Amino acid sequence: MSKAELVEKIATQAGLTKADAERAVNAFINVVTTSLKDGDDVTLVGFGTFTTGERAERQGRNPQTGETITIAAKKVVKFKPGKALKDEVGA
Repeated sequence: MSKAELVEKIATQAGLTKADAERAVNAFINVVTTSLKDGDDVTLVGFGTFTTGERAERQGRNPQTGETITIAAKKVVKFKPGKALKDEVGA
């Protein structure tokens, strides 16, 4: 599902205009992004938790040349689904 499709479905379900739904989606994305940048987790009970973690430096291989390269350490975003979401999707 694309962002435009998500906005359309939210607008329909919530009885909002597409413009209002898009502002709400953008605000949600901005709040989650800012919170994760600040080192805070975002937990939506029943849905899941967005967290950040560190990925260690590791060795990789350039597929074109076969040369061994070092892939730098970096911060990554993780999502752990909540029980209600797992139950709903798995049902």
